[in-house]
Amino acid sequence: YPTWKRTLTRRAREAQMKRFCKAQAIQRRLEEIEVTFRELEQQGITLEKLLRDEDGSPTDQKTQWLNQLLFLVQKKNSLMSEESDLMIAVQELKLEEQQWQLDQKLRCYMNKEESLKTPEDRAAEQKILVQLLEVVNKRNVLIHIQEEKRLSEL
Repeated sequence: YPTWKRTLTRRAREAQMKRFCKAQAIQRRLEEIEVTFRELEQQGITLEKLLRDEDGSPTDQKTQWLNQLLFLVQKKNSLMSEESDLMIAVQELKLEEQQWQLDQKLRCYMNKEESLKTPEDRAAEQKILVQLLEVVNKRNVLIHIQEEKRLSEL
């Protein structure tokens, strides 16, 4: 029994660290996207000024600037899509952590012998079960949203 308990505790810690590292990676990527957005915005402003101010420029030059502007818009849309995916992943991580915490609380109540449980214990156990079901349903909704998004991109 003690070995089994230590193994579960170790696995829980590893899962928690994995979620933490994933959250950090997502946060870093979101910050990178924000910086890239600013850079693209500045490039777009420069190109717009060039397109508006240069009436005497050759048509080829204007076409090139317009193509660059369109490329920036496509890149920005791509980054916005990635940012949306990352925000969904953040929500999923939060729900995963919440589910883990509720699962731990529920295990404490379930490990208690039935004859020793008070009515308050039973009520708390039911409350945790309801919360756990809500979290699972929220995670299911997120997965459904991701699947719909993936299908719409195809």
